[in-house]
Amino acid sequence: MNIPGLYTGVSETLSGIVVALALIPEAIAFSIIAGVDPMIGLYASFCIAVTIAFVGGRPAMISAATGATALLMGSLVKDHGLQYLLAATLLTGVLQIIMGVLKLGRVMKYVPRSVMTGFVNALAILIFAAQLVQFKGASWQMYAMVAGALAIIYILPRFTKAVPSPLVAILVITAISIFTGSDVRTVGDMGELTSKLPVFAFPDIPFTFETLKIIFPYSLSIAIVGLVETLLTASIVDDMTDTDSDKNKEARGQGIANIVSGLFGGMAGCAMIGQSVINVKSGGRGRLSTFVAGTFLLTLIMLLKGFLVQIPMAALVGVMFMVSIGTFDWSCLRSFKKVPITDTIVMIVTVITVVKTSNLSMGVLVGVILSAIFFASKISKVNVTSLSAQGSHKKTYHVSGQLFFASVTDFVNSFDYKEEVKEIHLDLSNAHLWDDSAVGAIDKVVIKYHQNGVKVNLKGLNTESNKLIKKIAVHNKPGGLEKVVNH
Repeated sequence: MNIPGLYTGVSETLSGIVVALALIPEAIAFSIIAGVDPMIGLYASFCIAVTIAFVGGRPAMISAATGATALLMGSLVKDHGLQYLLAATLLTGVLQIIMGVLKLGRVMKYVPRSVMTGFVNALAILIFAAQLVQFKGASWQMYAMVAGALAIIYILPRFTKAVPSPLVAILVITAISIFTGSDVRTVGDMGELTSKLPVFAFPDIPFTFETLKIIFPYSLSIAIVGLVETLLTASIVDDMTDTDSDKNKEARGQGIANIVSGLFGGMAGCAMIGQSVINVKSGGRGRLSTFVAGTFLLTLIMLLKGFLVQIPMAALVGVMFMVSIGTFDWSCLRSFKKVPITDTIVMIVTVITVVKTSNLSMGVLVGVILSAIFFASKISKVNVTSLSAQGSHKKTYHVSGQLFFASVTDFVNSFDYKEEVKEIHLDLSNAHLWDDSAVGAIDKVVIKYHQNGVKVNLKGLNTESNKLIKKIAVHNKPGGLEKVVNH
């Protein structure tokens, strides 16, 4: 008997069960956000989780209906109805498959660590804040049960990790709620659950250009937001499990999963960092846990609806609180004095943007742009030093740094164009020319000196910079030195 394999299978199954329980209130809540029946979110979570278990590029990651995508659907449902949402879901899947084929997953390498940290911390805050609504008008029993769930989740792993502590917390708190008859809100209070299986069907809408004009903007937004959240979550799971994943395959897989969801009456979704963290921390490492999460979710709805509706929200709130605590990168608070101040600013701005807008992709975009600005500022420092040859009318300028659009102004202003010399050597051995602005700056310097009767010789250009000069410079072309340069 392969005991390690058996243990892994049990661990994967149990972690999938925990995730399935945590998916239910989330799927229902996201359905309400999108303005559709709770079963639409539940169907989507089942279809997406099961499909991505087979075609995804990141094992152990959980994908289902999410708040990030649900926020983009409300106006479409309100103005045009559910069938248009299902059509938009299909188109979202097609767009994500195209993005995967185009290998857009590689853009993740351009997301700085500070933005990733801000994304994670903002998500932890949003997860925590989303649970607070459950305390509105709640009795003392609600607070006591949440505290009990937190205690179980925190203390049980100190004695045994054979069974996921979140699952034990849910079962224990549910048993207490049932046997004591406590007046607390349950899963059944979140929305009506039916025992109907999802049915395959194409959206009942006219397949015309007018329909495409309606759904395309929504589909494109959902595809981008969903993919950004998915790829960031995949990177986080990569770090948690110390493994790699195929981001482009994951993008294609998300597209396929959304198409399946739309064909079976579900809304579009993407990866869920909260549930993915639950899965990994509960022992999930492979595709089995994701598959179990989807199938057990449907099993609960179909066969155990009577028990499911009795699960107190207090138990699930306790689980999500621990997810929030575990998701937050507490180490960043201790490293404020160690990391560059610009990284700290990027992280904080990313958090604030996400929390204020509830839009993860917007926060990431703002963070990346701010990081790019800071980076450009850091490398735009150009140092120009001069050395005059004694007893001659020659002078050498040594340039070090990166010449590009952000640094050329300082570079051009570093020279005295009216100095009493006849020849200047511009040593670019320690410099690199990156763009048209850099070549234009060289042209300005050479031509302005020429206008004052001074000859400029360029030396030390590396291969790439020399190619750029030969290709687009003006001063080395016939009649180029007579050009008028505005400075």
